[in-house]
Amino acid sequence: MADQQEEEDLRMALRMSMQNSPPEPKRSKPRDTAILPAATTPEESRQLQRELMAAAAEKRVLAAAKAAPPSSSQSKNERSGDFEMKEAEKKAKEVNLGNELSDKEAHQLFAMVFGTGVSKDILAQWSNQGIRFSPDPETSMGLVQHEGGPCGVLATIQAFVLKHLLFFPDELGKVAANMPQNLNSRRSKSQYVASNNFSAFTEDAKARALVKSMSEMLFLCGNNKRAVIATLSVISHGIEGSEGSSKDVIIAQALEGLSIESASDLQKVLRVDRYTSPTSAFKRLEAMIPIFQSRMGALLFLISALLSRGLDCVQADRDDPSQPLVTAPFGHASQEIVNLLLCGQAVPNVFDGRMDLGGGMFLKGISTSVEVGFLTLLESLNFCKVGQNLKCPKWPIWVVGSESHYTVLFALDTAVQDENELEERESQIRKAFDAQDQSGGGGFISVEAFHQVLRETSIRLPSEKLDSLCNSGFIVWSEFWQVILDLDKNLGGLKDSTGQMGRKIFDLYHFNGIAKSDLNGSQATTEGETPVQRPRLTKLRVSVPPRWTPEEFMADAAVAPGNAGSESSQKDAEVAKPEQPPQHAPLADCIRTRWPRAVCNWIGDPPSIV
Repeated sequence: MADQQEEEDLRMALRMSMQNSPPEPKRSKPRDTAILPAATTPEESRQLQRELMAAAAEKRVLAAAKAAPPSSSQSKNERSGDFEMKEAEKKAKEVNLGNELSDKEAHQLFAMVFGTGVSKDILAQWSNQGIRFSPDPETSMGLVQHEGGPCGVLATIQAFVLKHLLFFPDELGKVAANMPQNLNSRRSKSQYVASNNFSAFTEDAKARALVKSMSEMLFLCGNNKRAVIATLSVISHGIEGSEGSSKDVIIAQALEGLSIESASDLQKVLRVDRYTSPTSAFKRLEAMIPIFQSRMGALLFLISALLSRGLDCVQADRDDPSQPLVTAPFGHASQEIVNLLLCGQAVPNVFDGRMDLGGGMFLKGISTSVEVGFLTLLESLNFCKVGQNLKCPKWPIWVVGSESHYTVLFALDTAVQDENELEERESQIRKAFDAQDQSGGGGFISVEAFHQVLRETSIRLPSEKLDSLCNSGFIVWSEFWQVILDLDKNLGGLKDSTGQMGRKIFDLYHFNGIAKSDLNGSQATTEGETPVQRPRLTKLRVSVPPRWTPEEFMADAAVAPGNAGSESSQKDAEVAKPEQPPQHAPLADCIRTRWPRAVCNWIGDPPSIV
């Protein structure tokens, strides 16, 4: 039957080759309208006939190969070809390549990101920021930022990139994009110290870390079930097969004059691919890296994350979905964008769980633990309270927020996350206190809630101290904690007779991706020295003194006057002192929200979080 069909196809092809126009097709299914060239001479006709016969013969061979059972003597190349064919069929089923957004989706997406009255300056900021590593050797592991606005996207990607570069360098050679739970099971976080030779990372290692990070983040947004990758129709297929700098040239030419100023512009150029396989998404991202490195890269990744989450789900995550995700007037990424990329949900707050406002109204915060965390200067100014989920991530890496910028803080030693006796007890008590705090991070609770905290934490306060704390009708955390520090351990307190409990010393690194002039790294030219434009990397020495307040510690209050003659007490106080006088910068205030008694030192210019 199959042979009869092939012969019929061949006869039709031959008839088509001998006339000036093709006959009407036998099937009702529409066909391509391309017209075969007419045979003008007998020689051309015979040539075309031979080509058609060869094509028909090849078709019969392929059909027979599919119908034949696999042979034990089948060659390795044939088996490989069958495997690749099956893989291609599998990918075709799970991926919708290059889909356009509907008109409704495009308008919903554009309004969600930019709102209705967005300025051209903000659109230009988000349309001119690629995801590229710094060319400067000292900061080559970092993503460089040239435009204000997309720093929230770049900083979160940077945090995940550092996780893979520092703590999973042996995984970078593998194609499959491992999910976070698989990575965590392979290494004990308390027993690993990463290398500080940042310039040793190869370009291939950095590229793979970037791809793994992007894939992990998109699947995180997609509830670990899906990832959507947004590309541009003008370049998404034109770069395949190109190599090296030619890709950059092709992309630059394709993007010349391209601007996205409305939902209609977005719909015309945006194409999305949907994936359910991390391996397939990894390979697609790897092929599309030159596009994400282009000037549209940061915007495309944000769109990818939003579509991976689902536009309706993003709006449901938010407390006020009427406001744009990119905030006016400066075009900064909102906290919702940062939280989406950190935890997979576009919630607007940084506290743990959710806050009950009564009447069925809630404010939504961070509901789960995260791979990399978040600290903010705003907490040191008492504008918000960052919960333990973001403060204590699985890996010692934090996105740091200020009023206008996002940077990254990280440690090489995972032991900085380990809690000593003081920190462990503080975390336990603070968690119970925060669970009763309905003040929006104000740090106070009702008397009734306070008694619940005492029961949960097995703290037995003397009646006079209990009355003193409760006489105002509410209990403030700072006052409560001072009482705990002066309460004997057998009553649930943390009174320390040695003066050494809670002492820690460790190193942190701060990376600011904004490319600014660095006079310390200026280059000599014939016209004088030219400042180098590069990101900034600062190493900080962090000392956590044993006493609760740094004021007490720096005033040498660690040794009481009555114990001045005690040689051991004096030695303990000397050992506990920082190696150098503390230095101050806004970043140090951020660090103290994570390690409340910390003092910091650094060499050179102070670290900048703006």
